Amino acid sequence: MAAVAAGEGAWHEFPVRVYFEDTDAQGIVYYANYLCFMERGRTEWLRSHGVEQDAVLGRHGVFFSITEVSARYHRPARFNDELLVCTRLAGRERVRFVLDQEVRRARDRQLLVSARCAAACLDAASFKPRRLPPGVLPGCEPTPGTDP
Repeated sequence: MAAVAAGEGAWHEFPVRVYFEDTDAQGIVYYANYLCFMERGRTEWLRSHGVEQDAVLGRHGVFFSITEVSARYHRPARFNDELLVCTRLAGRERVRFVLDQEVRRARDRQLLVSARCAAACLDAASFKPRRLPPGVLPGCEPTPGTDP
């Protein structure tokens, strides 16, 4: 399976296969491992917009840090399932952006997990919040009056 990029505001899909190491004693995906799948999905969503996190760090001296995650677990995934990690921009402010994410089983698109994640832009030297550099999230300008 290959990642599927979509237009602005649309879902980006990134395929993941469940390995044995992702499961618990009951043979289902351990709940915390969905956060790892979603991290990969966020990275690939950024990449689909031309954003390489190491390049942002080198060029602008900033990095992104997850500050909030809210997840709801709907159904389990099992060993060897093929999943789709779906990611889209839900909002952007001066120093942070919010993403909606879903993990779906690929064969039937059954919703397994839904989540909302907020990421802050931090200065690499001070770890203090810093304004998102212009052009880092193409087409995603801040909404007026929306500071965190």
